[in-house]
Amino acid sequence: MNKPAYRRIFIKKGREVPLLHGHPWVFSGALASADREIEPGEVVLALSSSGSPLALGFFNHGDIAFRLLTFDVSAIIDKDFWRRRIKNAFALRKKVIPPDTDAYRLVNAEGDKMPGFVVDRYGDCLALGIGTAGIERWREELVELLVGEIGVKMVYERSEGRSRKLEGLDDRIGPAFGLAPESMEILENGLRFEVDIQTGQKTGFFLDQRLSRELVGSLSSGASVLNCFSYTGAFSLYAARGGARRVVSVEASATANGIAEGNFRRNGLDTESHPIVKADCFEYLRQSTDEYDLIILDPPALAKSRKDIDRAARGYKEINLQAARRLAAGGLLATFSCSNHIDEELFGKIVLGAVRDAGKTAQVLFRTGAGPDHPVNLAHPEGRYLKGLFLCLTTP
Repeated sequence: MNKPAYRRIFIKKGREVPLLHGHPWVFSGALASADREIEPGEVVLALSSSGSPLALGFFNHGDIAFRLLTFDVSAIIDKDFWRRRIKNAFALRKKVIPPDTDAYRLVNAEGDKMPGFVVDRYGDCLALGIGTAGIERWREELVELLVGEIGVKMVYERSEGRSRKLEGLDDRIGPAFGLAPESMEILENGLRFEVDIQTGQKTGFFLDQRLSRELVGSLSSGASVLNCFSYTGAFSLYAARGGARRVVSVEASATANGIAEGNFRRNGLDTESHPIVKADCFEYLRQSTDEYDLIILDPPALAKSRKDIDRAARGYKEINLQAARRLAAGGLLATFSCSNHIDEELFGKIVLGAVRDAGKTAQVLFRTGAGPDHPVNLAHPEGRYLKGLFLCLTTP
């Protein structure tokens, strides 16, 4: 096959350095010039200001002008190229996923060198999301490859959200291959969970928290546990299985609470000993007078964009302050942020301020993030969206 004549973009002198160091994005302000009439999502050749070829990637007219695909400028971006990427992603998961788990992140966008492409596996079903115009161009081929290489029976699409709008794409939700059930059962570390891939949060389950759930389970023996923003009860089940004497799950969604109750039953766990409460977590903590040995805070992303950072910081501080006040002496706080725009350093400062305002000090036991099925390019810190702190709180 003859190599396509990819159209070109030229990067300003000195602005190619992050790309050469492995960062997968080139922003529009770093462009010196570009060939005419390049279409959104088209594969282009990026060159230095002196004309040296640097890399192949997707082009678009927004803030992120170039998304890296490969430094091999002689490569042909075709169906076989994507087959190799999917095979590599699948091979990695075979190495890092425990044998009693059939739900995991199969493709993690830039972390698997497929920018804007996310695929979650739930047994025989895949849930995919496309967030870039480049991947959108290869949608049919990618669905075909996933079915053929992974051997699943169903693919459901959840291509939605802010990233698609920034790329000039409309949302698309629905079956991409086969007919997905309204709900299905998955296995994670031997625990069984119901997942709603069609309407559930993210693609139905927070796969990125598997390692932190394992930690919670290991720290729960004999403890009283409060799980805030409990969704369908995953942290709660790990705590209960880990030997917690009492687990209180607080979630505002009645639908999620119903699934959580079913998850307790399907794992032979008692909801009378481990109550599920429908309530706003902020208000619940403000009004509660109970003390707990372990509190889990896993709120939804409070900062959707940079303009939300200040408001989100206040929200994170408030919820951590109230949790710190509800912890018994020497109690443990497992607190998380999945907001891209709240980096690890800022999150640590927010939590420290909350702990100090509660009149306590904190020892860091663990710093956590997404598991190994969510690999991140080391040169792309923006890909590490999930931050977690496991703290032991004591009085000064």
